[in-house]
Amino acid sequence: MKIIMLGAPGAGKGTQAQRIAEKYGIPHISTGDIFRANIKNGTELGKKAKAFMDQGLLVPDELTVDLVMDRISQPDCEKGYILDGFPRTIPQAEALTEALAKKGEAIDFAIDVDVPDEKIVTRMAGRRACVKCGMTYHIVYAAPKKEGICDKCGAELILRDDDKPETVTKRLSVYHEQTRPLISFYADKHVLYTVDGTQNMEQVFEAITKILGA
Repeated sequence: MKIIMLGAPGAGKGTQAQRIAEKYGIPHISTGDIFRANIKNGTELGKKAKAFMDQGLLVPDELTVDLVMDRISQPDCEKGYILDGFPRTIPQAEALTEALAKKGEAIDFAIDVDVPDEKIVTRMAGRRACVKCGMTYHIVYAAPKKEGICDKCGAELILRDDDKPETVTKRLSVYHEQTRPLISFYADKHVLYTVDGTQNMEQVFEAITKILGA
């Protein structure tokens, strides 16, 4: 079961990916985690990625795909995996398709968690993060017991810069330009499934498990 999670930033795909990983016993893989692990372990691929990141540059697609392919060849991915945050662009998707085809493999499900832009802006504006331990909350959907205070460590909760409406709007425009075309890409491969991300988390999860054949 090889799954790609699609959807705009703030659509809730990361939360759903974690739940799918738990239910089906497959790893939830994000490119950020792969980069960090390889850099920490000082691997050859990690050193190459770090050289770009240290200069404030994006890691090239070819290297990113190499890192992803290295990760999904690990024993814990034998039953499958969920890719979250990758691919982000058509060239990345094409490179991934090609790399998988060489192994006689292909993506089974590309799940698009669909949420309109205006809902995402409202949803992100309600997010709060703990300045100390990093726990996240939402003033409507997952409020802390005491307003503005972290349940876990008692530190202050803040609205992060990347959750502010003006930043979210910018991130959404990048998403529409670079990442949204992946929806057509995977639809053409007959593996695209769309779920209504405006429902509550349980309903979204239920819709996804139906697609995956729970």
